Amino acid sequence: MEKVASTIADLSVIKTLSTPVPVISVSPVILSVPGRGNDLQVRISAPVTGNRLPIILFAHGFGSSSEGYAPLANFWAAHGFIVIQPTFLDSRMLGIPHEDPRTPLIWRFRVDDMKCILDQLDLLEDAVPQLKDRSDRSRIAAVGHSFGAHTSGLLLGARLINADGSLGEDWSDPRIKAGVLLCASGRGGEDLSPFAAEHLPYINQSYAGLTTQTLVVAGDQDNSPLTVRGPDWFTDAYTLSPGAHWLATLFGGEHLLGGISGYLVTETSDENPARVAAVQQLTWAYLRSALYPEDPAWETVRTWFMAHPDALGRVDGK
Repeated sequence: MEKVASTIADLSVIKTLSTPVPVISVSPVILSVPGRGNDLQVRISAPVTGNRLPIILFAHGFGSSSEGYAPLANFWAAHGFIVIQPTFLDSRMLGIPHEDPRTPLIWRFRVDDMKCILDQLDLLEDAVPQLKDRSDRSRIAAVGHSFGAHTSGLLLGARLINADGSLGEDWSDPRIKAGVLLCASGRGGEDLSPFAAEHLPYINQSYAGLTTQTLVVAGDQDNSPLTVRGPDWFTDAYTLSPGAHWLATLFGGEHLLGGISGYLVTETSDENPARVAAVQQLTWAYLRSALYPEDPAWETVRTWFMAHPDALGRVDGK
């Protein structure tokens, strides 16, 4: 087991690996999806330069939208990724009432939306002329936060557990080559709180089938009303899956990991720019090396962290 202490005082280590460039961002790009009830709105961000760019398909947390998570999306795009962010049906931006008949299957609509985007990459590129012929579709990653981590986890191989104990449908997608799960919900069953067991049965899940290479990120102060356990519940995707080989734990981190959901958002209870910078750098470096095995970014970042005695977090590997 490898443990790496880290402190993020600046971006010096990233500057040695990647020079940020200006970003173009287009929103909304509209996809018509039969049976969804609302058109699928997408934001696309990308660096102004570069070709054969890898793709991050990002799933937002409950109630957010394609307009959220700018600290992450902007950083990834400035450092060489095309970032695609859908607005899911649970977004506050859409205002769909809880009694809407689609609500019980919101989790399923989310997965379908992500697959729809993968199916219509040609259309998305045509909608943004600056992106034409600049993507590398052999290098696609799924990233998600909170409810979005649940969504991305299903694409990476996690599966729901039905009421009778059997496994639900396999939603994994071979087009996705790597993943990052930020504050992913943990094991279901007796680990769920009564509220979660009654109202959120879809987070009763198994990670045994998550075989896609994945980084799990969690905060050690992320106490959730969805579980009877403590913050370690958010590390289950790492401990219970064969594909998640790395776990980054951020000391003092709560559910928004210092403020990743947006700049100056009032919902952030643990505001910490250094913690956000840690998430930016760790996720970027991991995905670079996961999608390009010859790229030393992940090893370089972890080694750099080891040189700092003041621990902002740690990385465990298996």
